[in-house]
Amino acid sequence: MKADPADQRLLLELADCDGEVLRLTHRRGHAPEVAALAELDVAMRGYRDETVSAQIAAEDLDREVRRLENEIAVLNTRETKDSQLLNGGTMAGKALVELEHEIAGIGRRRGVLEDELLEVMERQEATASQELRSQALVSHTETQIAEATAKVDAVRAEIDASAQVAMAKRDEIRAGVDPALLTIYDKQVALGKTGAGLLRQARCGACRMEIDRGTLSRIGKVAPDEVVRCDECGAVLIRTHESGL
Repeated sequence: MKADPADQRLLLELADCDGEVLRLTHRRGHAPEVAALAELDVAMRGYRDETVSAQIAAEDLDREVRRLENEIAVLNTRETKDSQLLNGGTMAGKALVELEHEIAGIGRRRGVLEDELLEVMERQEATASQELRSQALVSHTETQIAEATAKVDAVRAEIDASAQVAMAKRDEIRAGVDPALLTIYDKQVALGKTGAGLLRQARCGACRMEIDRGTLSRIGKVAPDEVVRCDECGAVLIRTHESGL
């Protein structure tokens, strides 16, 4: 097809605007501030999981402490009762010996339980420290996330403002381009490719591929208003004084 060379050159400006919008869109989701916020979110999930794990462990240890304390209390009651019998002077012989053995067994069992209770209480202390540490990290990370979110919002607001300018300029350029030429450009863009590129130093400005001498010679003979496309990527090749034809 044919199109005014001036219209063809407008495609370069249009491609620049489209490229700028794409760059800004990519930056909006991949800015360092966004990555930093994402890292904080991951850290926060970890700290919260640690806090919940510590709380669950603390509840289990509390139950274990109560169980051991109850068992020790039962043994103390039995020992008191048996000691009263032993000291009451009403038992003798084999019954007295059995009672003495029972009291001794109660003492040994209580000693074992008291050792277990001490160990569990030490674990309670460690778990409480871990819970406090995790909660402190959660609180600190919440502050960091609030600050990081503010930075992301500021960066995105700046990017959005720049994108609005680029899109407004793009719309203005599109309004001045021949509709038929614009259709070719838009089909190229719809394929995820650059719509137009400057032919310079024997290379397509869209795909950066070098064009062979035979093709360059052929392009050099084409009328200025003839639309020429890159054989490699399909972009409209824009010819100017820089093309060296």
